[in-house]
Amino acid sequence: MTYDLTLRIWRGDAEGGELTDYVVPVEEGEVVLDAVHHVQELHASDLAVRWNCKAGKCGSCSAEINGRPRLMCLARLSTFPTDEPITVTPMRAFPVLRDLVTDVSFNYAKAREVPAFAPAAGVQTPYRMQQVDVERSQEFRKCIECFLCQDTCHVVRDHEDNKEAFSGPRFFLRYAELEMHPMDTGDRRRMAQESRGLGLCNITKCCTEVCPESIKITDNAIIPLKERVADVKYDPLTWLGSKIFRRGQRGGESPPPQDVPAGIRTQADSGAHAVRSESDVPDDPSFAGARVTGGVPNPDAADQGSTTGTTPSGDFVGRVSGQDTGMDETSGGEKRALAEGDETAGGSR
Repeated sequence: MTYDLTLRIWRGDAEGGELTDYVVPVEEGEVVLDAVHHVQELHASDLAVRWNCKAGKCGSCSAEINGRPRLMCLARLSTFPTDEPITVTPMRAFPVLRDLVTDVSFNYAKAREVPAFAPAAGVQTPYRMQQVDVERSQEFRKCIECFLCQDTCHVVRDHEDNKEAFSGPRFFLRYAELEMHPMDTGDRRRMAQESRGLGLCNITKCCTEVCPESIKITDNAIIPLKERVADVKYDPLTWLGSKIFRRGQRGGESPPPQDVPAGIRTQADSGAHAVRSESDVPDDPSFAGARVTGGVPNPDAADQGSTTGTTPSGDFVGRVSGQDTGMDETSGGEKRALAEGDETAGGSR
């Protein structure tokens, strides 16, 4: 069945433009892109429109049809009332070049910011993965980069100044794919949150609704990515663990020991609480001739009767000169008291 269709197309450039009505004959089974081609053929040969495959796989013919971001090649005319005009405008979130063609270079700039896939060194290819991991990332790879999700996202659609700090749903999809890849060693979670604008997304699912490949961008990519970010930024146990680890790493690596007398173990040898120099040995006659081993007891010297060590508080523990000090299972202050008590008792005897 052939009928006349009124197509209302935006004509203009970066300086401005207006909607222009064209009446064209269309047939049953045609799509909006066919009607635009009829306009080019019959009325406006200079009408600019981007298209390629006409099969919904190249993502070139993105536009807004009656205010909704869609691919013109997938919008069948039979789904629209025949007695009402169909309005076709360029994607609103991107600068207009001419007529229905927009400048989408913003998306390619954001693509270059995504750190590449980083497999572990020495991993053999082809990679061996669980089927569930393959299927999870395969959904994300269905993206044809039509950028309809970018266009409909209100974070940049309604707030132009957010573009610099917001990558958009298409690239959150890519960050999620890399984070879920079992062979990838990179960690992009903090980057996604702190410099790529993941926190600006409030998961309205508008990107999922306009995706021509039916990718569940919000449910399967953005929300899981937000959960992974929460693990590293807001989980109290993870935060505490990172603080403890950083405290242990503070100051960097210790320099190699310089002019350390034989028998004295340093921090690099025995841990943070080991003896570093002769000056750390207490001025106590009972320690004369004792062999200093470090921050842990030396079981090899137990039978020889001259073993000492240090506690985290710097106090010496163990057996000295064959005398049991009674300090094996007591605290630092009690150890010193017991040692002094043993000397006093010895003098009185």
